[in-house]
Amino acid sequence: MSLSEAQNLPDEEVARRVQEGEPECFGILMERYEPKMMRYLTRFTRNREDVRDIAQEVFIKVYRNIQSFDWEQRFSPWIYRIAHNEAINNIKKKVREPMQFFDPEMLFPHPVAEESPQNDAERAELKKILEECMEDLDEKYKEVLELRYFEDMDYKDIAEVLKIPVVTVGVRLNRGKAKLREIYDKRNGELPNDE
Repeated sequence: MSLSEAQNLPDEEVARRVQEGEPECFGILMERYEPKMMRYLTRFTRNREDVRDIAQEVFIKVYRNIQSFDWEQRFSPWIYRIAHNEAINNIKKKVREPMQFFDPEMLFPHPVAEESPQNDAERAELKKILEECMEDLDEKYKEVLELRYFEDMDYKDIAEVLKIPVVTVGVRLNRGKAKLREIYDKRNGELPNDE
């Protein structure tokens, strides 16, 4: 099979081809996952150089360990688990920096009558405040919120990445949102309701 034909295969099949001695197919996986990894790793550090270095390390580890991947399982949770571990290792090495990624509309949607510079300014201010509040959340809540709302993973995939039961994912999501709202309310007064 040619490389261009392999482009149309699912991730798992591409990984199997790499396992079976077609290392050029690894480029397909890198092409598919590089933007996702860069976005995901940005959640852990604001330093672009660090993000690139961690992403490079993720792909090196994926390539080195591709033989251990069970191609009958889904590829994305497997690579995200490697990325997650690398990001956590990087955090342990460095002093924690505030994460600059949070979109308040994602967890706390609230109606805005019309778009206006004032509304944009208010939204920007709310985003800044919520980013600061995220820093006060336990890591276990931050992780599930990031994977669910920013990586658009379902509960099962989050469970695989974090190596926790699916039920725990739901519990942590609910508690994380509640705690984030609580932190916000303590700092800034009442936040508009979700409804």
